Amino acid sequence: MRVLAAFCISFAAGVFAAQYLLPLRLLPYAALGCAVLGALWALALRETWRKRAALIGAGLCLACLWCLCYARLVYAPFEALFGSTETLTLELTDYPVETEYGCRAEVRIVGRSLHGKAIYYGDTELMGSPPGTRVTGRAEVRSAAVIRGKPVSTFTARGCYALLYARGEIAVTDGAAGSPRYVPQRLAQRLLGVIAGCFPEQTRPFMNAILLGDRYELSEEDGTYLSEAGLYHVTAVSGLHCAFLVSLLGILIGRRKRLLSAIAIPVLLVYALAVGLTPSVVRACIMLILTLLAPLFGRESDPPTSLSFALFLILAVNPFAAKSISLQLSFAAMTGLILLTPRFYERWSGKGRSRIARFIRGSLCATAGALVFTIPLSAVYFNTLVLLAPISNLLCLWAATLVFATGLVTVLAGLVFLPAAQVLACVPHYGALYILTTAQLLTQIPYHAVYFTNSYLKLWLAYVYAMFGACAALRQGKLRYAAASVLAVFALVLTIWLNIAPMRGGALHVVALDVGQGQCVVLSSGGATALVDCGSQSYGNAGDTAADYLQSIGVRAVDYVVLSHYHSDHCNGLPVLLSRVRVKQLILPDIEETDELRGKILALAERYGVPVSFARSAAQYPLGEATLTVYPPVAMGDMNEECLTALCTAGSFDALFTGDMDADAEYALIATYALPDIEVLMAGHHGSRYSTGGDLLAELKPETALISCGAENSYGHPHPEALRRLWQAGAEVYRTDWQGNIHITVH
Repeated sequence: MRVLAAFCISFAAGVFAAQYLLPLRLLPYAALGCAVLGALWALALRETWRKRAALIGAGLCLACLWCLCYARLVYAPFEALFGSTETLTLELTDYPVETEYGCRAEVRIVGRSLHGKAIYYGDTELMGSPPGTRVTGRAEVRSAAVIRGKPVSTFTARGCYALLYARGEIAVTDGAAGSPRYVPQRLAQRLLGVIAGCFPEQTRPFMNAILLGDRYELSEEDGTYLSEAGLYHVTAVSGLHCAFLVSLLGILIGRRKRLLSAIAIPVLLVYALAVGLTPSVVRACIMLILTLLAPLFGRESDPPTSLSFALFLILAVNPFAAKSISLQLSFAAMTGLILLTPRFYERWSGKGRSRIARFIRGSLCATAGALVFTIPLSAVYFNTLVLLAPISNLLCLWAATLVFATGLVTVLAGLVFLPAAQVLACVPHYGALYILTTAQLLTQIPYHAVYFTNSYLKLWLAYVYAMFGACAALRQGKLRYAAASVLAVFALVLTIWLNIAPMRGGALHVVALDVGQGQCVVLSSGGATALVDCGSQSYGNAGDTAADYLQSIGVRAVDYVVLSHYHSDHCNGLPVLLSRVRVKQLILPDIEETDELRGKILALAERYGVPVSFARSAAQYPLGEATLTVYPPVAMGDMNEECLTALCTAGSFDALFTGDMDADAEYALIATYALPDIEVLMAGHHGSRYSTGGDLLAELKPETALISCGAENSYGHPHPEALRRLWQAGAEVYRTDWQGNIHITVH
């Protein structure tokens, strides 16, 4: 079995190298080099190792050739369509989901000899259309691998290579609706309907996630609580769910292994298709299927071989899946569980023999094993290290198992008789409430997590891995791990202090956060903090970015949040921000015609108990050693012209923020209020050509200009004309798309 593992692991290593390191043009040479080196290595080794060496070389060679062929045969035909507007016939492969601007559906393009899927964005008329429905109409074709100039692997890792945007009228026909091919999708939709009929709105989104992996309805707040507590993984369908399915079938069938395999394998495959073939569930299904089949063929089940074979199959179907974050996290966690958890448990086996002690020991060992390989990935992808993850898993994993088990029984009962299922639903409902409430409470603990916006933390993480690696290699000294743990905690405290200390000095700190195409500015002085705007149109949530930064500098409460206007790129991060950081006062423009977004923000403020002030006249707010002055809108017109203006003053230093005002509104501002000379100016509307006009610059004479914009954004921000005006005014320009976070300290 381990011979198979050698080939599968080498194939996976080759695919990862091809996806992350090697350009397409070098893959043929890399394949040839791997084949030659594998052959030479096999000849140089003893006979017992020759087969493994040959398999490793073959795996690496095959991986390079397969990635090359896949790119040319599967991806290139899609690439030829990018940038065009075509008349296409599409077949829905799943039910559409509603978006802010219409609906989104996963589709395949019919009649074009394209092997792969696409994402279609159209009108709400498609909502409720079953899989198999065919849509014909014109659509603009864009790349799913590069969005707004930024490489993105979210879609290609799922086998979706194009984004299609409806242009004009469409014709909808039944097509293959009702085909047996889409039975799993229809089953999943039926189960979602049963869940909706059994569970109240409070826990229904969580039940959708834990039973079917459908996180679409999970609120940003609940998602944030689970993520911040290190519990978000319970919403991913994985080995826990699949193992319970097999166990339930085993109870019903008994010890008849052949019958169990004959029934369990099709059930696992249908379940995997119903929940969307995510990497975690595919991995779990393959490993369980191999476990079920091994005794029938007189073989022992070998977890490392099963794990590596599952990875091989996933990457063979789609090499782009190597860049899937969920795949990397799933396989990293399982590797730790297989290789490290038994060793941890054995080391601690003599400490406590009661059932409770064994349960605690087992939970902590499993969590520790899974975390060893997933912590670096979480640092890279999520910028977060959850320190309380072992505690949260100890408190909630048993409840997650209970919720899934009882929830599955409830939903299956609901397929037969819904009133009975509504009675059974009380157990998983209260279990889900327990998990969500526990997650929320854990996130209120100071330093429950630390964030890699603190650059010292990256050095600390490297130090900890090096130190514990050295302890494992030395194998001498009974207390070496205890000493290493004490040193790690001491170094962590020092790391946190080093990041906080600079913020204690200075009269004022102005930090323009890199939130992509949006704006969020932190103002900090004398222990008081304010935010001017919190939104972004880019990937990632501005609320998370702001909360990560604030908590990394020791701020858990913000005195003021000023929203310049009601556009998403200035305020859509507010829900997540309020769920993670206490806000003492929200300052808003009093613009009546924006009922919808204004109403959502007011509802959020009421939900979190945040007092709201409407800026109807100029008002000053104390901010530590500084003063924050907020001016009401001075012009009439569209939303951009009716922005609030914020002026932060510390001694003779002034920083001005005008939101998305255009040049006419800026002229009205300087004509209405006597503003001082400005040291720092946030360029209007992300550097638009119509903002930061000559009149404003001549009147205020800014020394430094900040521009908050996303790299390669579709608006062309910052515009060359705006940059030219700033340079001619003598302002030194800094941009978040080039410099990242921009931190100005006023002494």
